[in-house]
Amino acid sequence: MVNRNRIRLNALSNCPNEVSTLLLRLTSNRWTHVDILGIDIGGTGIKAAIVDTSTGALKSERHRIRTPESATPQAVSAVVVEMMDHFKWNGPIGCTLPARVEHGIVHTAANIHADWIETEVDSLFSIATGQKVTVLNDADAAGLASVTFGAGKGRMGTVFFITVGTGIGSAMFLDGKLVPGTELGHLQLKGRSAELYASARVKKEKELTWKKWAKRFQKYLHMLEFLFAPDAIIVGGGVSRPAKIREYAKYLNTNAELLFATLENEAGIIGAACAAAVNDQN
Repeated sequence: MVNRNRIRLNALSNCPNEVSTLLLRLTSNRWTHVDILGIDIGGTGIKAAIVDTSTGALKSERHRIRTPESATPQAVSAVVVEMMDHFKWNGPIGCTLPARVEHGIVHTAANIHADWIETEVDSLFSIATGQKVTVLNDADAAGLASVTFGAGKGRMGTVFFITVGTGIGSAMFLDGKLVPGTELGHLQLKGRSAELYASARVKKEKELTWKKWAKRFQKYLHMLEFLFAPDAIIVGGGVSRPAKIREYAKYLNTNAELLFATLENEAGIIGAACAAAVNDQN
């Protein structure tokens, strides 16, 4: 399996897909470090801050706005403009989206409005803000931040970053290089998409105890291990806050080294900003 993934990574590095090229450059740390506005668009909340992309540190207080109930492209675009105005920002912007984004076009819409499919999101946000906007998958962005500045920094082999929130997102790394677009939150588990069985939203809606939720999440982790035999799994998203980790980590058992994201819920913001820093040089 690892050899096939390496072949896939090599193919990506030689393809004309500007998204793949952008992500590969980012994991190689080849960009000029600048302050960038990063915006993390989630299924329930949209968070933003100004990021120092040389260190991954936030240069401002994080600002959060609830995701519009409809979460249509137009409604979310208005919030992106609101974020820009809040920070009085004039310059490149990085955004995440809980969807697969290729060539600036959205191809999936699991936790956002179906109208997003086939939307030219880079153009939509750039026209709305009057700035150059780079958009990438939310889990890819959070994972990139983790391997650049957080728990995954310097780790070799096969590493998964799993972000758990409204849904379940995934980012896969081979020797520190991203294999984009894995979308492993949609693996089938118990007859449904894994994120409909083991996400943080499911825990809240079904009022599961941490122990009962951890039992579900354990099944998901075992599936990842069976399919990919990773060397390490990093758990991120809202469940990576220390107070929450203490509630459920004791119920998890993996063959892979199990780590928890040190950047917590700021990883998407940081990864988005870094992606924009790379793209600003193109």
